[in-house]
Amino acid sequence: MSIAQDFEPPKDIKFPPGDLESNEPPLETYLHLQQMLLLIKCLDWWWRDHNNFFAAGNLSIYYSPHQRKSEDCRGPDFFVVLDTERRPRDSWVVWEEDGKYPNLIIELLSKSTVATDKGLKKQIYQDIFRTPEYFWFDPKNLEFAGFILLGGTYQPIEPNPQGLLWSQQLSLYLGVHEDQLRYFSAEGQLMPTPEEIAQWEAEHAKQERQRAEQETQRAERLAAKLRELGIDPDTI
Repeated sequence: MSIAQDFEPPKDIKFPPGDLESNEPPLETYLHLQQMLLLIKCLDWWWRDHNNFFAAGNLSIYYSPHQRKSEDCRGPDFFVVLDTERRPRDSWVVWEEDGKYPNLIIELLSKSTVATDKGLKKQIYQDIFRTPEYFWFDPKNLEFAGFILLGGTYQPIEPNPQGLLWSQQLSLYLGVHEDQLRYFSAEGQLMPTPEEIAQWEAEHAKQERQRAEQETQRAERLAAKLRELGIDPDTI
């Protein structure tokens, strides 16, 4: 008989109710999860020498004016706070962070969240958070838009000729590349992921080894030819 079949929970254990409320709704699909992780790790790598920002995803932001975690909470799919200490946090509690709200928020659209992301959340980020920049992106149909807070109201960010949207907060472009939302430099160059950099470095090292081997083989052939002519290559 298996361990699972033998196990019986003690009768006096009190299990929690099954309808506990979660502050952060689960990400819609694997695509949404991968997109969130991509945004975080690329920015962490790009700003690896900086210690004055916090980037996170699917993390609760508590902003109750009564300083209560039981009310007024939102969990953006991705957000960045500037001019703050770079350290791990279980949540972002505004009244414990000098009143700071995110400088940039990105929501990943899905069928179940699109109305809220474009309506209620946009209004909260505009009117309460006063977040300078708000973007949304749908990992499935690739819908992408960005807004900048001007005069207290979100105005659309116009794309450049490449279709990229400039983020003043990040000093980077955002745009869709191979069905993913990626960062681009001010010159429009795609910011590589850490994995892409490692792959490029491995390929570069391989090419250098091959080039060295070819040079060695060429030198050996030349030395052999000189010996055939009665010339000692070591004396040249």
